[in-house]
Amino acid sequence: MNRKSFAPLHHAFQIANYTLLIVLSLMFVLPFVVVASTSLVGESELLRRGSFILIPHQLDFTAYRTLLSDGSSLYRAYGITLMRVTIGTALNLLFTAMMAFGIARRSLPGRNLIIGIVFVTMLFSGGLVPTFLLLKALHLVNTFWVMIIPPLISAWNLIIMKSFFAQIPESLEESATIDGASPGQVLMRIVIPLSLPTMATIGLFYAVWHWNAWFDAAIFINKAELMPVQVLMRRVVLTMTSRDMNTEIMADLLRRPTPQSLRGAMIIITTLPIIAVYPFLQKHFVKGVLTGSIKG
Repeated sequence: MNRKSFAPLHHAFQIANYTLLIVLSLMFVLPFVVVASTSLVGESELLRRGSFILIPHQLDFTAYRTLLSDGSSLYRAYGITLMRVTIGTALNLLFTAMMAFGIARRSLPGRNLIIGIVFVTMLFSGGLVPTFLLLKALHLVNTFWVMIIPPLISAWNLIIMKSFFAQIPESLEESATIDGASPGQVLMRIVIPLSLPTMATIGLFYAVWHWNAWFDAAIFINKAELMPVQVLMRRVVLTMTSRDMNTEIMADLLRRPTPQSLRGAMIIITTLPIIAVYPFLQKHFVKGVLTGSIKG
């Protein structure tokens, strides 16, 4: 059989493939569109059409005006989240790169033991109560640094970065060492510049994790002024009709539109920044992960 006989089959496969991808894309996008539409629906339209509204008949920005009004606790929570993402991601990359650079060197004494210990942490954890007691003994509870120091190095990201560092020819490092460069200079001036795709990928992993994280702040922080935006969103979503609305962190939400539109607006406000940033770094995602996982 010649190639022309397979042309109709190939064309049908392409149509089926594109159709499947479009359907899957719509399935992923549709929930976000419904939430965005719900956030722009007024009370009268919500009562008339129900809670599932794909296209609003009339846009109502009352929920956004309520959340973004002067004195809203949302601004303070956003500031905490931005500080956490910025400081946390920078320190994550720094400490992960330093440790990955060390264990990537085959001459490191006890290298296999260290890698084994790192791998064990991916399978087992100390548990919530021991972790809380440890952080309390270190005076980290109810501080900003309780969201930064405990997750300083991710074992998974460390292994990816170590695998990429191990592929860099040792001759480059030896040449720099002969020229008088210290290990820190070798890391900063040779290894990291050659690892920018992997660094961008790992940095994006860390940044997205910090932006979405809420559990550690909800468990280890009781001060309202240290709550990140994800904890505030969780409280808005879960306690919209609760009498706990008169607490300090929710006081500015007492005069609110419909609970459905306010919940939708809160979700859009908290997820839109990370969605806007993702396309600029997405190109490094596959390249960085695949490059760092060729060999280990």
